[in-house]
Amino acid sequence: MKSYWRNLFGCNIHKLQIDAGFTCPNRDGDVAAGGCIYCDSRGSKLRQKGELPSVTEQIASGKKYYKPHASKFIAYFQTFTNTYASVEKLRAIYDEALKQEDIIGLSIGTRPDCLGPDVIELLSGYAKKYHIWVELGLQSVHDKTLQFINRGHNFQQFLDAVNALAGSGLNICVHIIIGLPGENDKDVLTTAKTLASLPINGIKIHSLLALEGTVLGEMYKKGTVSMITKKQYVSLTADVLEVLPPEMVIQRLTADGYRDIFLAPDWAMNKLDVLNSINKELERRDSYQGENYEQKSTHVTQVEKSS
Repeated sequence: MKSYWRNLFGCNIHKLQIDAGFTCPNRDGDVAAGGCIYCDSRGSKLRQKGELPSVTEQIASGKKYYKPHASKFIAYFQTFTNTYASVEKLRAIYDEALKQEDIIGLSIGTRPDCLGPDVIELLSGYAKKYHIWVELGLQSVHDKTLQFINRGHNFQQFLDAVNALAGSGLNICVHIIIGLPGENDKDVLTTAKTLASLPINGIKIHSLLALEGTVLGEMYKKGTVSMITKKQYVSLTADVLEVLPPEMVIQRLTADGYRDIFLAPDWAMNKLDVLNSINKELERRDSYQGENYEQKSTHVTQVEKSS
Protein backbone atom coordinates (compact mmCIF):
# COMPACT_ATOMS: atom_id res chain seq x y z
CA MET A 1 0.00 0.00 0.00
CA LYS A 2 2.86 2.38 0.75
CA SER A 3 4.23 2.03 -2.78
CA TYR A 4 0.74 2.63 -4.21
CA TRP A 5 0.42 5.92 -2.35
CA ARG A 6 3.95 6.98 -3.27
CA ASN A 7 3.44 6.23 -6.96
CA LEU A 8 0.11 8.07 -6.97
CA PHE A 9 1.01 11.15 -4.94
CA GLY A 10 4.81 11.23 -4.99
CA CYS A 11 5.09 11.20 -1.21
CA ASN A 12 4.42 9.02 1.82
CA ILE A 13 0.75 8.77 2.78
CA HIS A 14 -0.73 7.39 6.00
CA LYS A 15 -4.32 6.49 6.84
CA LEU A 16 -5.50 8.01 10.11
CA GLN A 17 -8.09 5.84 11.86
CA ILE A 18 -11.13 7.82 13.00
CA ASP A 19 -14.10 6.83 15.13
CA ALA A 20 -16.89 9.30 14.36
CA GLY A 21 -19.38 7.69 16.72
CA PHE A 22 -21.36 5.69 14.16
CA THR A 23 -23.21 2.50 15.03
CA CYS A 24 -24.34 -0.32 12.74
CA PRO A 25 -27.80 -1.38 11.49
CA ASN A 26 -26.75 -4.96 12.20
CA ARG A 27 -26.36 -4.02 15.87
CA ASP A 28 -29.06 -1.51 16.68
CA GLY A 29 -32.00 -3.62 15.49
CA ASP A 30 -32.64 -1.86 12.18
CA VAL A 31 -31.40 -4.93 10.29
CA ALA A 32 -30.54 -7.27 13.16
CA ALA A 33 -29.11 -7.24 16.66
CA GLY A 34 -25.77 -8.35 18.00
CA GLY A 35 -23.73 -7.73 14.87
CA CYS A 36 -21.51 -10.18 13.00
CA ILE A 37 -20.42 -13.17 15.07
CA TYR A 38 -16.75 -12.07 15.03
CA CYS A 39 -17.30 -8.36 15.69
CA ASP A 40 -16.03 -6.67 18.84
CA SER A 41 -18.95 -4.63 20.18
CA ARG A 42 -16.67 -2.22 22.04
CA GLY A 43 -15.62 -0.32 18.93
CA SER A 44 -12.40 1.66 18.85
CA LYS A 45 -10.07 2.04 21.80
CA LEU A 46 -11.01 5.73 21.93
CA ARG A 47 -14.68 4.83 22.33
CA GLN A 48 -13.84 2.46 25.16
CA LYS A 49 -12.21 5.28 27.10
CA GLY A 50 -15.44 7.24 27.24
CA GLU A 51 -16.30 10.44 25.38
CA LEU A 52 -14.93 10.48 21.85
CA PRO A 53 -12.62 13.32 20.79
CA SER A 54 -13.89 15.30 17.81
CA VAL A 55 -12.87 14.36 14.27
CA THR A 56 -10.58 17.39 14.27
CA GLU A 57 -8.93 16.30 17.50
CA GLN A 58 -8.47 12.72 16.32
CA ILE A 59 -6.83 13.90 13.10
CA ALA A 60 -4.53 16.29 14.95
CA SER A 61 -3.45 13.53 17.31
CA GLY A 62 -2.85 11.08 14.48
CA LYS A 63 -0.88 13.59 12.43
CA LYS A 64 1.34 14.41 15.38
CA TYR A 65 2.18 10.74 15.83
CA TYR A 66 2.71 9.84 12.17
CA LYS A 67 4.04 13.14 10.78
CA PRO A 68 7.69 11.95 10.86
CA HIS A 69 6.70 9.11 8.52
CA ALA A 70 4.15 10.73 6.18
CA SER A 71 3.58 14.03 4.38
CA LYS A 72 -0.13 13.70 3.60
CA PHE A 73 -2.97 11.74 5.14
CA ILE A 74 -6.20 9.89 4.36
CA ALA A 75 -8.93 10.18 6.99
CA TYR A 76 -10.06 6.59 7.54
CA PHE A 77 -13.55 6.29 9.02
CA GLN A 78 -13.21 2.74 10.28
CA THR A 79 -15.41 1.94 13.26
CA PHE A 80 -18.75 0.28 12.47
CA THR A 81 -20.85 1.64 9.54
CA ASN A 82 -19.64 5.06 8.48
CA THR A 83 -22.46 5.92 6.08
CA TYR A 84 -25.21 5.01 8.54
CA ALA A 85 -26.64 8.49 9.12
CA SER A 86 -28.47 11.25 7.28
CA VAL A 87 -26.68 12.86 4.35
CA GLU A 88 -26.62 16.13 6.29
CA LYS A 89 -24.81 14.52 9.21
CA LEU A 90 -22.43 12.66 6.91
CA ARG A 91 -21.57 15.84 5.03
CA ALA A 92 -20.77 17.67 8.26
CA ILE A 93 -18.50 14.85 9.47
CA TYR A 94 -16.67 14.38 6.17
CA ASP A 95 -16.30 18.14 5.66
CA GLU A 96 -14.72 18.46 9.09
CA ALA A 97 -12.11 15.89 8.11
CA LEU A 98 -11.38 17.28 4.66
CA LYS A 99 -10.82 20.84 5.86
CA GLN A 100 -7.88 19.73 8.01
CA GLU A 101 -4.42 20.53 6.70
CA ASP A 102 -2.66 17.73 4.75
CA ILE A 103 -5.82 15.60 4.46
CA ILE A 104 -6.03 14.57 0.81
CA GLY A 105 -8.96 12.19 0.95
CA LEU A 106 -11.24 9.81 2.80
CA SER A 107 -11.52 6.06 3.22
CA ILE A 108 -14.98 5.12 4.43
CA GLY A 109 -15.80 1.72 5.88
CA THR A 110 -19.42 0.71 5.37
CA ARG A 111 -21.91 -2.02 4.46
CA PRO A 112 -23.46 -2.79 1.06
CA ASP A 113 -26.93 -2.02 2.42
CA CYS A 114 -25.98 1.47 3.63
CA LEU A 115 -25.17 3.14 0.32
CA GLY A 116 -28.28 4.86 -0.96
CA PRO A 117 -28.19 7.07 -4.08
CA ASP A 118 -27.96 10.22 -1.97
CA VAL A 119 -24.92 8.90 -0.10
CA ILE A 120 -23.18 7.88 -3.33
CA GLU A 121 -23.94 11.30 -4.81
CA LEU A 122 -22.36 12.97 -1.78
CA LEU A 123 -19.23 10.83 -1.95
CA SER A 124 -18.84 11.13 -5.72
CA GLY A 125 -18.95 14.90 -5.29
CA TYR A 126 -15.95 14.70 -2.98
CA ALA A 127 -14.16 12.47 -5.50
CA LYS A 128 -13.95 15.37 -7.96
CA LYS A 129 -11.42 17.04 -5.67
CA TYR A 130 -10.22 14.39 -3.20
CA HIS A 131 -9.03 10.78 -3.22
CA ILE A 132 -11.99 8.75 -1.94
CA TRP A 133 -12.21 5.05 -1.12
CA VAL A 134 -15.40 3.22 -0.17
CA GLU A 135 -14.55 0.08 1.82
CA LEU A 136 -17.28 -2.54 1.61
CA GLY A 137 -17.46 -5.29 4.17
CA LEU A 138 -18.41 -8.51 2.38
CA GLN A 139 -16.28 -11.38 3.78
CA SER A 140 -17.68 -14.01 1.39
CA VAL A 141 -19.79 -14.22 -1.76
CA HIS A 142 -21.68 -17.22 -0.38
CA ASP A 143 -25.07 -16.46 1.14
CA LYS A 144 -24.90 -19.55 3.38
CA THR A 145 -21.78 -18.09 4.98
CA LEU A 146 -23.17 -14.57 5.21
CA GLN A 147 -26.19 -15.97 7.03
CA PHE A 148 -24.07 -18.06 9.40
CA ILE A 149 -21.84 -15.13 10.39
CA ASN A 150 -24.92 -12.89 10.76
CA ARG A 151 -23.87 -10.26 8.22
CA GLY A 152 -27.45 -9.09 7.80
CA HIS A 153 -27.18 -8.72 4.01
CA ASN A 154 -26.81 -11.07 1.06
CA PHE A 155 -24.48 -11.21 -1.93
CA GLN A 156 -27.01 -9.62 -4.27
CA GLN A 157 -27.08 -6.51 -2.07
CA PHE A 158 -23.31 -6.35 -2.37
CA LEU A 159 -23.54 -6.62 -6.17
CA ASP A 160 -26.14 -3.86 -6.22
CA ALA A 161 -23.81 -1.63 -4.20
CA VAL A 162 -20.82 -2.28 -6.47
CA ASN A 163 -22.88 -1.63 -9.59
CA ALA A 164 -24.18 1.61 -8.08
CA LEU A 165 -20.65 2.74 -7.16
CA ALA A 166 -19.11 1.81 -10.51
CA GLY A 167 -18.46 4.84 -12.69
CA SER A 168 -18.97 7.28 -9.82
CA GLY A 169 -15.31 8.25 -9.55
CA LEU A 170 -15.02 6.41 -6.24
CA ASN A 171 -12.44 3.73 -5.49
CA ILE A 172 -13.95 0.47 -4.20
CA CYS A 173 -12.17 -1.74 -1.68
CA VAL A 174 -13.71 -5.03 -0.53
CA HIS A 175 -12.99 -6.90 2.71
CA ILE A 176 -12.87 -10.70 2.73
CA ILE A 177 -12.05 -13.25 5.44
CA ILE A 178 -10.24 -16.54 4.88
CA GLY A 179 -11.08 -19.36 7.27
CA LEU A 180 -14.80 -18.75 7.75
CA PRO A 181 -16.72 -21.69 9.28
CA GLY A 182 -18.12 -24.09 6.71
CA GLU A 183 -16.02 -22.82 3.80
CA ASN A 184 -13.53 -24.96 1.90
CA ASP A 185 -10.71 -23.93 -0.43
CA LYS A 186 -13.01 -23.86 -3.45
CA ASP A 187 -15.42 -21.53 -1.64
CA VAL A 188 -12.59 -19.09 -0.92
CA LEU A 189 -11.36 -19.16 -4.52
CA THR A 190 -14.91 -18.64 -5.78
CA THR A 191 -15.07 -15.50 -3.66
CA ALA A 192 -11.74 -14.30 -5.06
CA LYS A 193 -12.60 -15.08 -8.69
CA THR A 194 -15.98 -13.41 -8.36
CA LEU A 195 -14.42 -10.23 -6.99
CA ALA A 196 -11.77 -10.37 -9.71
CA SER A 197 -14.55 -10.06 -12.29
CA LEU A 198 -16.04 -6.93 -10.74
CA PRO A 199 -15.05 -3.24 -11.07
CA ILE A 200 -13.17 -3.27 -7.77
CA ASN A 201 -9.98 -1.28 -7.15
CA GLY A 202 -8.68 -2.82 -3.94
CA ILE A 203 -9.08 -5.65 -1.48
CA LYS A 204 -8.38 -6.37 2.18
CA ILE A 205 -7.77 -9.98 3.16
CA HIS A 206 -7.32 -11.44 6.61
CA SER A 207 -7.85 -14.59 8.60
CA LEU A 208 -10.79 -15.16 10.90
CA LEU A 209 -10.05 -14.05 14.47
CA ALA A 210 -11.77 -15.31 17.60
CA LEU A 211 -12.10 -12.54 20.19
CA GLU A 212 -13.30 -12.67 23.79
CA GLY A 213 -16.81 -11.32 24.18
CA THR A 214 -17.94 -12.23 20.66
CA VAL A 215 -20.29 -14.98 19.52
CA LEU A 216 -17.43 -16.53 17.58
CA GLY A 217 -15.23 -16.39 20.65
CA GLU A 218 -17.78 -18.41 22.60
CA MET A 219 -18.04 -20.91 19.75
CA TYR A 220 -14.28 -21.30 19.74
CA LYS A 221 -14.11 -21.87 23.50
CA LYS A 222 -16.85 -24.50 23.25
CA GLY A 223 -15.00 -26.24 20.43
CA THR A 224 -17.77 -25.84 17.87
CA VAL A 225 -15.53 -23.93 15.43
CA SER A 226 -11.84 -24.20 14.69
CA MET A 227 -9.39 -21.62 13.36
CA ILE A 228 -7.45 -21.96 10.14
CA THR A 229 -3.78 -22.90 10.51
CA LYS A 230 -1.00 -20.59 9.41
CA LYS A 231 0.05 -23.04 6.69
CA GLN A 232 -3.50 -23.19 5.32
CA TYR A 233 -3.90 -19.42 5.44
CA VAL A 234 -0.59 -18.71 3.71
CA SER A 235 -1.33 -21.22 0.95
CA LEU A 236 -4.90 -20.01 0.39
CA THR A 237 -3.86 -16.36 0.41
CA ALA A 238 -1.29 -17.11 -2.27
CA ASP A 239 -4.01 -18.90 -4.27
CA VAL A 240 -6.26 -15.85 -3.93
CA LEU A 241 -3.54 -13.42 -4.99
CA GLU A 242 -2.86 -15.49 -8.09
CA VAL A 243 -6.44 -15.10 -9.38
CA LEU A 244 -6.83 -11.39 -8.64
CA PRO A 245 -6.13 -8.76 -11.31
CA PRO A 246 -2.48 -7.63 -11.21
CA GLU A 247 -3.57 -3.99 -10.89
CA MET A 248 -5.87 -4.57 -7.90
CA VAL A 249 -4.47 -2.79 -4.83
CA ILE A 250 -3.81 -5.20 -1.96
CA GLN A 251 -4.52 -3.05 1.09
CA ARG A 252 -4.13 -5.73 3.74
CA LEU A 253 -3.12 -9.37 4.13
CA THR A 254 -3.30 -9.68 7.92
CA ALA A 255 -5.71 -8.71 10.67
CA ASP A 256 -5.42 -6.72 13.86
CA GLY A 257 -7.09 -7.88 17.06
CA TYR A 258 -7.04 -6.36 20.50
CA ARG A 259 -4.43 -8.35 22.39
CA ASP A 260 -6.37 -8.11 25.63
CA ILE A 261 -9.34 -10.02 24.16
CA PHE A 262 -7.55 -12.11 21.51
CA LEU A 263 -8.24 -15.86 21.62
CA ALA A 264 -7.07 -17.43 18.37
CA PRO A 265 -5.27 -18.22 16.14
CA ASP A 266 -2.01 -17.40 17.92
CA TRP A 267 0.03 -17.09 14.73
CA ALA A 268 -2.15 -14.25 13.44
CA MET A 269 -0.70 -11.81 15.97
CA ASN A 270 2.72 -11.94 14.32
CA LYS A 271 1.86 -9.84 11.27
CA LEU A 272 5.39 -9.56 9.91
CA ASP A 273 5.87 -13.32 10.04
CA VAL A 274 2.60 -13.88 8.18
CA LEU A 275 3.51 -11.38 5.47
CA ASN A 276 6.97 -12.87 5.07
CA SER A 277 5.47 -16.36 4.85
CA ILE A 278 3.08 -15.30 2.07
CA ASN A 279 5.94 -13.72 0.12
CA LYS A 280 8.04 -16.86 0.57
CA GLU A 281 5.16 -19.04 -0.62
CA LEU A 282 4.81 -16.99 -3.79
CA GLU A 283 8.57 -17.19 -4.31
CA ARG A 284 8.47 -20.96 -3.79
CA ARG A 285 5.81 -21.23 -6.48
CA ASP A 286 7.65 -18.76 -8.72
CA SER A 287 4.30 -17.00 -8.81
CA TYR A 288 2.81 -13.52 -8.43
CA GLN A 289 -0.44 -11.58 -8.12
CA GLY A 290 -2.50 -12.10 -11.26
CA GLU A 291 -0.66 -15.14 -12.61
CA ASN A 292 -3.93 -17.09 -12.90
CA TYR A 293 -6.22 -14.10 -13.44
CA GLU A 294 -8.88 -14.67 -16.10
CA GLN A 295 -10.46 -11.45 -17.27
CA LYS A 296 -14.23 -11.69 -17.42
CA SER A 297 -17.22 -9.39 -17.64
CA THR A 298 -17.59 -6.89 -14.82
CA HIS A 299 -21.28 -7.72 -14.52
CA VAL A 300 -21.86 -10.71 -12.26
CA THR A 301 -25.38 -11.93 -11.56
CA GLN A 302 -24.74 -15.16 -9.68
CA VAL A 303 -22.00 -17.06 -7.93
CA GLU A 304 -20.43 -20.24 -9.24
CA LYS A 305 -21.82 -23.19 -7.31
CA SER A 306 -19.47 -24.72 -4.75
CA SER A 307 -18.98 -28.42 -4.25
